[in-house]
Amino acid sequence: MKITIGIADDQQLFLKSLSNLISSFNDFEVVIEALNGEELLKDIGILKTLPDIILIDVQMPVMDGPTAVAKIAAGYPSIKTVALSMKEDDHSILRMLRAGCSAYLLKDLHPKELERALLEVRETGYYNSDTLSVHYRRLLRKQDSNEITLTDREKAFLKLACSDFTYKEIASKMFLSEKTIDGYREALFVKLNVKSRTGMALEAIRQNLVVF
Repeated sequence: MKITIGIADDQQLFLKSLSNLISSFNDFEVVIEALNGEELLKDIGILKTLPDIILIDVQMPVMDGPTAVAKIAAGYPSIKTVALSMKEDDHSILRMLRAGCSAYLLKDLHPKELERALLEVRETGYYNSDTLSVHYRRLLRKQDSNEITLTDREKAFLKLACSDFTYKEIASKMFLSEKTIDGYREALFVKLNVKSRTGMALEAIRQNLVVF
């Protein structure tokens, strides 16, 4: 059975090109092409069978990506959502992850990585390009989140890091120096086996280390 995909993006040429690309992958079928979040939700509502994965742009007219993702998470929890965007600022990334996305991908990624990411999301519900290999990601998923020991300060930092605050603002809120905050960040990168704030947020959400 083919893995069914929905796509929402307000750029029609990109939307059609991406649809054709994904349709060329083995075992994939695009069942929705929408130009905004509102159109996407209408299309989902009339399908007899829900799509497995939906790729959603961050900025769209009528209804943007985070709003659409949150509505899908609430109304159709079986659908896995993946952000696909040109924007890579912390604010956009964290909004999409907190809304419920299983991954955040940039539009300039290689087609092979896109296919690999979709397969991982379908298989595990999650994809993080920060981790070192497919095999290692699978080992990570087998770990119990209790095996990761965090101090109270690290937990407080981690929750703030999954918000829209800059690292400077986090330092101010925690009454700590920026150098100390840098130390927490680097320690958590090691503990969670990630290389970026995006990866850290994904791991924190996936392992239920933060509650929003």
